[in-house]
Amino acid sequence: MKKTLVIGSTTLDVIITVPSLPSRKDDVNIQSQTVVLGGCAYNVQTILRLAELPHVLCSPVGSGLYGDYVFKELTALNIRPFIRIEGEDNGCCYCYVEPDGERTFIAYHGVEYTFDPRWMDGIAADDIDSVYVCGLEIEERTGNEIIAYLKALSSNGSGPAPVIYFGVGPRIASIEKKRMQEIFALRPVVHLNKEELLAYTGRDTLEDGAKGLFGETGNTIIVTDGADGSYYFDDTGLHHVPSVPVAVVDTIGAGDSHMGAIIASRKLGASFLESLRFANKVSAEVVAIKGAAITPEIFRRVPPPTVEA
Repeated sequence: MKKTLVIGSTTLDVIITVPSLPSRKDDVNIQSQTVVLGGCAYNVQTILRLAELPHVLCSPVGSGLYGDYVFKELTALNIRPFIRIEGEDNGCCYCYVEPDGERTFIAYHGVEYTFDPRWMDGIAADDIDSVYVCGLEIEERTGNEIIAYLKALSSNGSGPAPVIYFGVGPRIASIEKKRMQEIFALRPVVHLNKEELLAYTGRDTLEDGAKGLFGETGNTIIVTDGADGSYYFDDTGLHHVPSVPVAVVDTIGAGDSHMGAIIASRKLGASFLESLRFANKVSAEVVAIKGAAITPEIFRRVPPPTVEA
């Protein structure tokens, strides 16, 4: 089986539970604080790693307090850091969690949100069948470098072009229009939530928004909608997959893990319908714990779909 290339960030997540988000000049006592590994790319690869599927985590690690933590934790998990960049800070994300489990992020972006195509010299195009990339990296200063690399990767191999999975993310409206057009021209499978979809398309309903976005990419659109489950839109129309009921602890990483589960099950040959059923189960397990990283024991409760040859 070929590899999935996961491009993006690994950060230190500081999870802070609060009774409510503070207002200006407030003085709020937090209820708890936890430090864990996070970042969109790290969360996606966690699912691929648990599913024992071949992949490469292209996530640069910087220096400083946060970089040292990320390097140490990746090494403890037997994940070889892709590249260590000395003299440039690694970032972190402050995750404020309210009683209903909803999260608000305040992020410090460091070197983990950058990309250099020279890092990829040892990776052959023919060894890659799928790529994950996040909108946060596309928005950053080296986003054009990622797009150029994806274009080259799509044309350099001797076989079919790799499937690109694009997790657009909450800052979808902040990405330059030209960059969005260039990445959409590569026909990615786009993954986003309902709020992001409606904000980008300006449509009033999920179905109209998905139809409009499908018109820009020509490939499957996946939309998550919290407790209402998830949807996919393709050339046969809109399809709904119900959620799995769960007591929510926090929603950190739920979308990333949902995306990782879809990539994993598609690599195993599952349909989008079966992939979303699996992804909904995985994201339900993620929101039931603090942080995004589910354990192997939890993952064994929701094994990926098996597809008969």
